[in-house]
Amino acid sequence: MGTQITRLTRLAAAGLSAVLLFATTACAATSPAETEPDNKTNVPAPTGPINVVASLNQWGSLAAELGGDDVEVTSIVNSTNVDAHDFEPKTSDVAKLSKAQIIVANGAGYDSWATKSMTKTTNIVSVASVMGAVEGDNPHLWFSKDARSSMATAITDAYIKALPSKKKAFQKRLKAWQADEKSLETWASEFTKSHSDLTYAATEPVVYYLMADLGFKDQTPKGYTQSTASGGEPAPADLQSFQKLIEDKGVDVLVNNTQEASDASNMITGAAGRADVPVVDVSEQMPKDADTLNAWINQLINTIIDAVDPSYGCEDATDGTADGDANDSGDAGTGDASGDAKTDGDTAGGNANSDDSSADGAATDDANAQDSKASTGSSTEPQYIRQCKAAASSDSSQDSAKADAANGDSGDASGNDQTDSGK
Repeated sequence: MGTQITRLTRLAAAGLSAVLLFATTACAATSPAETEPDNKTNVPAPTGPINVVASLNQWGSLAAELGGDDVEVTSIVNSTNVDAHDFEPKTSDVAKLSKAQIIVANGAGYDSWATKSMTKTTNIVSVASVMGAVEGDNPHLWFSKDARSSMATAITDAYIKALPSKKKAFQKRLKAWQADEKSLETWASEFTKSHSDLTYAATEPVVYYLMADLGFKDQTPKGYTQSTASGGEPAPADLQSFQKLIEDKGVDVLVNNTQEASDASNMITGAAGRADVPVVDVSEQMPKDADTLNAWINQLINTIIDAVDPSYGCEDATDGTADGDANDSGDAGTGDASGDAKTDGDTAGGNANSDDSSADGAATDDANAQDSKASTGSSTEPQYIRQCKAAASSDSSQDSAKADAANGDSGDASGNDQTDSGK
């Protein structure tokens, strides 16, 4: 009897253990399912605008153009009066970088200070990383068409990751920018096809990539280039070789970096002036009169063309100006107040009397302001053009003449109080 009781006791204990084990397993299996909805509902969806800090204003301009109203872009180095190679960020600059969601940097040793204050949540988009460039390579990558295109895609990818709800808007802006870049490259390639064997020399290899894209061959003495690229002084023999190259007119154009002026560069540019070798001045940072990175590149290409072939692409512009004169004269003669707003194709984009142009101008101003919200890019494909010096001078004179004619024949359309000095 005692044995039977003992067996019953053991069976009861075993049954109770099985029940407890089953209950524990069931609880464990249902706990994640019960808590998972809470975890998902506690994660808020990201909202804009994205806080973006760019080390350099040229990359900041691109970041603003691609981000539109969905980003706020601040550029740390935004003046052509600053030597970017020796730049030291202020405390306020470091604070901005530490708060950024996305840092847009150049890399290749050019702006290493930009990534020292990053946090674990900061996303860095570096053109050097995108292009596989390392310290010691030419760091002026914004002058490369391949680097600009790759960087635009990388920045857009970072935006989509930070703000997925705006994916379509970011992709639309990227597509518009790519059409913009293609227009610029097509225009530049037309010049390259008709101008072979062009040569240049440079006081500092700042526009190496741009000149290569345009088909120019670099004739700068290698010893001089290596010295300036490393921040050192060129050897006397290299300087003499450079001077002789210029004096013998061994290059079509000399490129001078105005942000890296030195006794050596002054000597070389002086020799170019005496030898009638054209000099093209460039800066490393985007100047204030450039609205976008590609607009700046367009300006530089025009300046380079003016130096080596001033008449290129200007014949048609002159004819167009003459045709425009006849039309505009008719408008002025009829006393049409809107006639003052009609300009040639080169200046139509800046017409202040056109509602559409005013909107575009406002968008450009916003994109160029580094510490404010960027505006949305234009939906139409920009047309990069040959900006001829002669045509520009003629247009300016014609505009003045038309303004005088309008004031004399039809009165002051703007309502300003003006008097004729001859009265």
